[in-house]
Amino acid sequence: MTDLEDQALREEAASKLFSGPVDFLRSAPQLQFLPEPQVPEIAFCGRSNVGKSSLLNALTGRKAIARASVTPGRTQELNFFDVGRPEDEGALPLFRLVDMPGYGFAKAPVKVVEKWKALVNSYLRGRQVLSRTLVLVDSRHGLKEVDRTMMTMLDQAAVGYRIVLTKTDKIKASELAAVAEKTAAEAKKHVAAHPEIHLTSSEKGMGIERLRAAVVADALGEGWMG
Repeated sequence: MTDLEDQALREEAASKLFSGPVDFLRSAPQLQFLPEPQVPEIAFCGRSNVGKSSLLNALTGRKAIARASVTPGRTQELNFFDVGRPEDEGALPLFRLVDMPGYGFAKAPVKVVEKWKALVNSYLRGRQVLSRTLVLVDSRHGLKEVDRTMMTMLDQAAVGYRIVLTKTDKIKASELAAVAEKTAAEAKKHVAAHPEIHLTSSEKGMGIERLRAAVVADALGEGWMG
């Protein structure tokens, strides 16, 4: 089997998995509200309005599993979504997606920012079941200082992460290639960054199948298909 054939099978299997149960579990405004750490978790983070909710909806194949908002900083808690469920009644999900509060609020009060930092920092450093974090970056702007701060935080917490460029349909192909190349070069300087840079468009569906397969592999292991 060629690498392309293997990738196609992985994408097909991941798509089938996400076509099954995907359910909102709970919001956690503070650490004591986190669900029990019983299954792997994949977290999503990024600047406010980077397209996080749209990407979650696209990955899960739902129209509104996560609420998109034109108001930056609307999500102020960790939102957990169960993905997949064995046939046994009452069984745990296969893994969970975690929608983290957007960062880089330009107009947020200092107390809100400090609360965000405390919640996110504690979650990243203390969550043993966190398998991977996706750092979403708007392809039109590339990495900003707040993204670099998050990447350094993840490096220090020893949490592996993938960089996902969003809204790639909004810029020219030549500009996208330049941004992707620059982002990949910078990622090499970070110990916890995965070398592959994902190029996605939630609106056009670009890169969604590949990222979906990567998310499932990160959550369940490379041999998850058996």
